[in-house]
Amino acid sequence: MQDLFTRGEKNMSNKNPRLALLTSQVNYDHTFLMEKRAEEHAEFLGCTVVVKSHVPGAFDMPLILKTLLEREDIDAVVTLGTIIKGETDHDKLIANQVARKITDLSLEYGKPVALGISGPGVTMMQSKARIEKFAVDAVQSAVKLWREKQRIS
Repeated sequence: MQDLFTRGEKNMSNKNPRLALLTSQVNYDHTFLMEKRAEEHAEFLGCTVVVKSHVPGAFDMPLILKTLLEREDIDAVVTLGTIIKGETDHDKLIANQVARKITDLSLEYGKPVALGISGPGVTMMQSKARIEKFAVDAVQSAVKLWREKQRIS
């Protein structure tokens, strides 16, 4: 029994998910860097980035996210963006709706969708300071979730 478990673990660890990167173009000076760093980290982990897609803003992600999740050649999606605090609570509205829809679509399609979107409530300086963390953490989350799903399926 232990041999079967070990053999299964070895086979699973040699396979890595095929990823899509979905990036918001709002605050593109930050999100462009997030995308580049996410792509580098995916490569470091041995993953293939099948497609990089861009949307005008984080609120616009669900339609393209759904299309990406429908693709057979994509195992997980990494969303990247930053929602900067403005003069109103608009950033909270956007962040809550996007996070909820990302979760809903992940469950609907049975594929990991990692939330690499900073905010709400961040300033431009806070967003800049989080570029590396959000990009790397989102890729790692997508990979770990995919591997765990493979392990328990």
